[in-house]
Amino acid sequence: MNLDSLLELINSRLITIQSHPLNSAERLVLQGIWHDWSYNQMATEGGYSPGYLSNVVAPLLWQRLSTLIDRRVTKKNCRFLLENYAACLNAETLPNEQLPASSSENVSQDMLPCFPSGSVPLGSPFYIEDSALKDIICQEIIKGGALIRIRAPREMGKTSLLLRILGYANSINYHTVSLNLEQVDSTILSEPNRFLRWLCASVTRQLQLETKLDEYWDEDLGSKLSSTLYFQDYLLEHINSPIVLALDEVNQIFEYPTVAKDFLPLLRSWYEEAKRLPIWQKLRIIIVKSTEIYIPLKLNQSPFNVGLPIVLNEFNLEQVQQLAQRYKLNWKQDLEAKLLMAMVGGHPSLIHTAIYHLSVGEINLAQLLETAPTCTGIYSHHLQRLWAILQEQPNLALALDHVINSPQPVQLEPILAYKLKSMGVIKLYENKAALSCHLYRQYFQKHIAIEK
Repeated sequence: MNLDSLLELINSRLITIQSHPLNSAERLVLQGIWHDWSYNQMATEGGYSPGYLSNVVAPLLWQRLSTLIDRRVTKKNCRFLLENYAACLNAETLPNEQLPASSSENVSQDMLPCFPSGSVPLGSPFYIEDSALKDIICQEIIKGGALIRIRAPREMGKTSLLLRILGYANSINYHTVSLNLEQVDSTILSEPNRFLRWLCASVTRQLQLETKLDEYWDEDLGSKLSSTLYFQDYLLEHINSPIVLALDEVNQIFEYPTVAKDFLPLLRSWYEEAKRLPIWQKLRIIIVKSTEIYIPLKLNQSPFNVGLPIVLNEFNLEQVQQLAQRYKLNWKQDLEAKLLMAMVGGHPSLIHTAIYHLSVGEINLAQLLETAPTCTGIYSHHLQRLWAILQEQPNLALALDHVINSPQPVQLEPILAYKLKSMGVIKLYENKAALSCHLYRQYFQKHIAIEK
């Protein structure tokens, strides 16, 4: 949804619920939030004083919006919460608000299910939390200089978990900066100096500080040392509480070796600096990457073998049952959950997708299981994406074929086993490979046979 559409939607809801539309100053603040402006930039754009916007307009606006959506709205979370609220409204979901009597009679106050695509929003009842894993991460994030690395195949819930880590960090008054490297222009990713300037500028804007790159950038020192000094002498020096820097989809830079060669060792060096200089203990780094893309790294220069490694678990039977209950499926005992898991294992996205389709009555469980491994089933996009990877690397397809046609787990070359496991299509048991689930056996057995 674009900014104009969002403003009109929010404005109409405020008129309906509070009988008071957005005024021009409030619209300006929301426009600034959308474009990630500081209050100084908003003031320049609208002809107001920065103090008036930050001390008068904004607090009243956050109060109005918090009442509207029944969530605490701040400058940091405003865009995310409003976009999520708008998406729910567009799906005919009306969460946590008092509707006029004429329209509320036939509308549930519970959040209605939306198609599960991408991360699960904060506050969603359809997020199944691994409380033990979250506790481990929350205990780590409060340690000075912490580095947490989350890695898993796509669609395993990495970004949903990251949202909740950042939510926890905000709740304890840490500053949070979240950067998705998929959003970086290829021209920036192609050149180390431009990328590091982008990184420093992006962090500065999210911290609502004035950008001072030119004051710290020195061609004679180079971009790596310049960015280090920018963090150390400016950002960390001016922020009192810890900063959580979350880097999502770090695997994106693997396609740009020149940048990867400089940036990944730099992250590790910042982690190591915290052991030597107390000021670096204020920086906590979270690295999130998908594992489908493989590149060999020098272990002594990589951030992927230091810090706290996080492995995302698949759903167990109890969690599948719990999700089905939240979608109001009337599953008796464990039969339906066991049948579904026999096909797709505990893969969170595959489970979630199936339960959604069953909950809206598009298909019954027998039909879903029959069509699941076909090009017309609900998993067609997921399976086609994996098949495209195998077609680009025939040696992987041959290795997977070996696993498919063996009645017992088999030994594979270590690199091939690592790549297939990183795709999520196999599991390793004492270094021997077996398929992750029956879905992959049925689909890939047929497609690999055709290729032969």
